[in-house]
Amino acid sequence: MAGIYPTSLAAAFPEKSRIDQAKADLEKAGVKYVFSCWIDILGSPKTKPVPLSELERLCIGKGPQFAVHSVAMFPELGPADPDQIPIPDLDAIFVCPWNPEFAIVFADLYYEDAPYDVCPRMALKRTVQEAEVAGYAFYAGMEPEFIVLRYDDKGQPVKAIDDDPEAGEGFRPKRQAFGYDVEYSLDSMPFLSDVIEYLNGMGWGLKNVVCEGAYSQFEVDFDYSTVLGMADRFTFLRILLKEIAKRHGLFVTYMPKPAQGDWRSGAHINWSVQSTANPGANLFKDEASGDWSDTARWAAAGALKHGVALTAVNCPTVNSYKGLIGRAREFEGGTVTWAPTHITYGVNNRSAMIRFPQARFAIENRAVDMCVNPYLGLAMTCAASLEGIREKLDPGPPLAKSLYELTAAERDELQVKPLPRNLDQAITGFAADPLAKHVFGDTMHRLYTLHKQDEWDRFHETITDWEKREYLRFF
Repeated sequence: MAGIYPTSLAAAFPEKSRIDQAKADLEKAGVKYVFSCWIDILGSPKTKPVPLSELERLCIGKGPQFAVHSVAMFPELGPADPDQIPIPDLDAIFVCPWNPEFAIVFADLYYEDAPYDVCPRMALKRTVQEAEVAGYAFYAGMEPEFIVLRYDDKGQPVKAIDDDPEAGEGFRPKRQAFGYDVEYSLDSMPFLSDVIEYLNGMGWGLKNVVCEGAYSQFEVDFDYSTVLGMADRFTFLRILLKEIAKRHGLFVTYMPKPAQGDWRSGAHINWSVQSTANPGANLFKDEASGDWSDTARWAAAGALKHGVALTAVNCPTVNSYKGLIGRAREFEGGTVTWAPTHITYGVNNRSAMIRFPQARFAIENRAVDMCVNPYLGLAMTCAASLEGIREKLDPGPPLAKSLYELTAAERDELQVKPLPRNLDQAITGFAADPLAKHVFGDTMHRLYTLHKQDEWDRFHETITDWEKREYLRFF
């Protein structure tokens, strides 16, 4: 058995009977075209569509191949090197509910008969296999939030669910916060009803679709799954939401904080672990006491130990760090953001990076946003947790106080470290973290560091509108 992480190209090929069954199922569903998608270093799916008749050739490495520039912005290979080969994972097929003639299947990348070392999906599979060897299976849920926009008559992006005049065009009175509001929920239903219908049809166990804090911001809640299954679902969801929005003349942004007054769009990771010897039992719950277990505390400690590197992956853009603040000026719905600000944990403490919720035995990492590459984010989460469990790391006592109120002296006394204040601090910590290098592999770790350092440098060199307003005539 090759396991979840086949180490050679031939070992990754599905059995012919499995291919035939998948093809028959897709034909029955009305599928005509297959989008075999590989994942780039930022978490975006790439593809070359083929007719369904080509499924078998895809599965044995004879379908379309591609050049490395479609995976990394700073590729380590050049135009004279062999192409990469995507092998579809037939356990990751999604028939597109907005057009059932299309099916998306997520693929793993091979290069010269071995797993390609810049394949995020394979990095997660490798981590899952390491956990399995240690006797553990990780599960996760995510809480995706996003903002729906439209273009106005002047071609400017504006909130889709907002019928008040734009700034400077009329009287704009104070309004209730958008979150949970019945009127705004009703106004959103033409879009949300399609989201609900499609996700219900996917069989993901949709719980609800929520109007969130920022105007025209929503959250989708659905069941947890294996970490690989959740990464695939999250990636497919980002595709699905954009397609639904287009059908309403709208578009979706996953930018964490598009405007000063917006609540950030998070994508909190909630994870748990089971023993492979006793599947079904959540090891984060102490059955005797009914409380959180030592295993949960050890896993949390592992995440906290690698908190900076985790944040560099889970909050991967310059804009991500505009949302990791406790209070915000010009904020819709008050001044408190409810965002995590420090690398610590607490029981139901939403100001901490790591939260032990009161209603479920799944640890929540709140320092995650919608730009995360879910494969790499979940791989780092599993690896950090596994290290904490193996070494029985102590996270210390949970912090019950709001971290927004802590003085510098209190932070020093409690030895609480802040989350990175910007991408530069985060990627510096990521570059130095040995666990990050292990999870990513040397090549992808170097390329990710290079790309993110370049992103920060380009931002840091840019003269912003804020600087012009602040300094142009001031001095």
